[in-house]
Amino acid sequence: MEKGINRRAFLQGTAATSAVLFADNFVHGASVAPEATKVQIPEAEKIVITVITDNLADINRLDYKIAKRLAYGASPLEATVHAEHGLSYHVETVVEGKSHSCLYDFGVDARGILRNIDLLKIDLRQVEALGISHDHFDHQVALVEVLKAKRQEFAKEVPLYVGEQFFVGTYNKRPSGRIVQVNLLKKEDVEGLGFVRIVEVKGPTAIIPGAYLPGKIEQVTDYERIAPNFLAKKGNEFVQETFPGEQALVLNAKGKGLVVLSSCAHRGVVNSVKQAQRMTGIEKVHALIGGFHLINAKPELILKTVADIKAISPDYIVPTHCTGYEAISTFAREMPENFILNTAGTRYIITA
Repeated sequence: MEKGINRRAFLQGTAATSAVLFADNFVHGASVAPEATKVQIPEAEKIVITVITDNLADINRLDYKIAKRLAYGASPLEATVHAEHGLSYHVETVVEGKSHSCLYDFGVDARGILRNIDLLKIDLRQVEALGISHDHFDHQVALVEVLKAKRQEFAKEVPLYVGEQFFVGTYNKRPSGRIVQVNLLKKEDVEGLGFVRIVEVKGPTAIIPGAYLPGKIEQVTDYERIAPNFLAKKGNEFVQETFPGEQALVLNAKGKGLVVLSSCAHRGVVNSVKQAQRMTGIEKVHALIGGFHLINAKPELILKTVADIKAISPDYIVPTHCTGYEAISTFAREMPENFILNTAGTRYIITA
């Protein structure tokens, strides 16, 4: 982390903000957000978010606004990317003329992720940090195998940022009534790699210059509820999961506003954006990208979410992964000038 902004200032800022713990005032039916200590995220002159994998692939979709698609030359196989029920990002920031990058989420199929990394020509030697948004298999299973395959390209030690209770265990109750564990990444397997240092995020934390994890995302809307099929274990009993450690990635595009990168938004995509706004004191949202977890949601929930996002008025809205066809099509209909359809292999390039 020595390149880029002053190392001492960066670490001092990170240490100060990481010490902030947000109180959880959420009560069923209503919530009041605590006053968050403001974090001054350095403005990035350039932000490049590369979607390594997502649920949809389409090699014929053209570049559109900030979205640059993977092109092919002599053979279409050069752009035939792997897609899956999973999500993985590469994020680059340019702050004070210096480039920094991280990997955020890792998907499921390591072979597919590795293929896409190579197709997209992602330089892992420049990666300074790793992060995982939450403890579900579709964001983390491929991590160990990918790192093993590419270990010679990483720094001798690289931090892996995760939220609170990441390795505790989380479960899903299937329609049949069967309960299955859905966090499949083991702490000992990560530590066994020998070059990854696990960092638990408890408050706003910079993982690279210009990119912050917020810590706990407060639930302030009266309609974004965690589905009852998501369970945690308390002793020998299953209880409602609350995803206390779920993260989003928050960036600050110079002269344009916030870029909020979600993954699944179990605690609510509107809540995630509002957390970013409170944390930074910046109201303007330039781009909202990621999974909004509206798949199979009731129409009224989708409409409320779309209405609140419309009120926030991001310049770009890019639903991915677990957003669901019905919600994606509603965003496309209700916000046609802002909407971008995501595909695996797409780069979102934001410049000052």
